[in-house]
Amino acid sequence: MLNQSGDTIGRVFQALADPTRRAIVERLVRGPATVKVLAEPLTMSLPAVMQHLQVLEAAGVIVTEKVGRVRSCRIEPEALRTAEHWLGRQRTERERQLDQLDDYLKGH
Repeated sequence: MLNQSGDTIGRVFQALADPTRRAIVERLVRGPATVKVLAEPLTMSLPAVMQHLQVLEAAGVIVTEKVGRVRSCRIEPEALRTAEHWLGRQRTERERQLDQLDDYLKGH
């Protein structure tokens, strides 16, 4: 059964599945940037970059703000924290299962 956070996590992982979007996030982790700055190292048109930004924004990974003619982007840390916590719970569960297997194997 999926809950609200499950849907959020799915959107975050889907948004981060693309290498271009991961590169954008990696840049934004260092601080806010304009769309122009984000587009400079990418080998694609500005409209294509905007589509990637829209996916990231819809997933809640980034927030954009337009002041005059300049659109700036920044990371929304809560979405990434939610995904990080989910991954941490999965890792903890797998480690627990491996510990149980280890205990079983040592006992027999």
